Amino acid sequence: MKTPLGIEMLEQVQSICSELPEVEQIVDGFGHDVMKVRGKTFIMMGEGHNSALPSLSIKATKEQQYLLLEQGGYVKTPYIGHHGWVSVEMEIGPNWEELASLIQEAYLLAAPKRLVKQVLESVAR
Repeated sequence: MKTPLGIEMLEQVQSICSELPEVEQIVDGFGHDVMKVRGKTFIMMGEGHNSALPSLSIKATKEQQYLLLEQGGYVKTPYIGHHGWVSVEMEIGPNWEELASLIQEAYLLAAPKRLVKQVLESVAR
C-alpha cells in the first residue's frame, strides 16, 4: 500500500487482525497484501489495478455474501466472488465497526477448529 488511503486501510485491518491468533501478513504474487491464518487467506487488499481507490476483499459464506450485497456497500469480488468473497465499495467509505465483525467472521471461516474455539472462548469471557 502506497497511497494515504491504502496505508490507512492496511493499518485498520492490521489493528483488527492483531487481536486474532496466528495471523500472518504476506504480499502475494499479484502484489496484494494478504492476511492468512495457517496458510488460508481471509483478507486481500490491493491498490491501483482497476481504480485509484484501494480494494479490500473479505472471505464470507455465500449466505453472508447475499445479505451484504442486498444491504449495499459491498460487491461480489471479481474472480473469487462465486466462492462467497465480497469487496468493500470504497467510494462509499468503509464502516470499520461493521468491518471488524466481518473480518473476525472471515478469520473464523479460515481458521482451524482449535483456533476458532480459542477465539470464541475469549469472546465469551
